[in-house]
Amino acid sequence: MEWLETSTENCPVQLTLDVVGEKWTLLILRDACNGVRRFDDFRRHIGLSEALLSDRLRKLTAAGILRAEPYQEPGSRSRNEYRVTRKGWDLWPVLVALKQWGEAHTGEGQGPVIDLRHAECGAPVRVAVECEQGHAALSPADVTARPGPAARPRA
Repeated sequence: MEWLETSTENCPVQLTLDVVGEKWTLLILRDACNGVRRFDDFRRHIGLSEALLSDRLRKLTAAGILRAEPYQEPGSRSRNEYRVTRKGWDLWPVLVALKQWGEAHTGEGQGPVIDLRHAECGAPVRVAVECEQGHAALSPADVTARPGPAARPRA
């Protein structure tokens, strides 16, 4: 079976985009990964309407990417802080890859807006594709793609 003969119903890229494929969703996740926790801080930093932000936070929480933790300021009603879950942190390399691509292809050449560095040695962080045997920084020319065991014939 060739790629064009396979169904895309269960394609993991498509299924992932169903959850996080909206611009605002990834920006909320970006901010959450950078320590933003509270609704008003997300709204102020990203510039979203309350309704849209509520909807995206609800979807991210329902998908298990963020978890809501109640807190209460003295004299105020109970509210939620949003924490990145393990499932959410598994998307962090995707955000780093988008950052890396954006700096290379859309930036103004002034350097990174957020400078990610390895805490131990201080080197800049980057995303690279590698195989399970540890061969790193693979290019598309180094990889073969073929339908896997979950591939289904196209209807």
